[in-house]
Amino acid sequence: MIKGYMLVKTEPGKEYEVALKIRSLDYVSDVTITYGLWDIVVEIEAPGMPDFDKTVMLIRGIKGIEQTATLLGHYQ
Repeated sequence: MIKGYMLVKTEPGKEYEVALKIRSLDYVSDVTITYGLWDIVVEIEAPGMPDFDKTVMLIRGIKGIEQTATLLGHYQ
């Protein structure tokens, strides 16, 4: 199992719209809107790297996202 987090910066005022889109994706286990440099923290849990990568790419393609950072972990 692959577990990781994405930090997401959105266009101003787009946090909730983007969070709803992210929440609907497979392998997204949690979405939290935050205050500060990053607007959203996303937790992803996927069975393997192909599914993890696909989820990351889908998130990066969402309209309204300006920047992301991915923090990858691994657990069994």
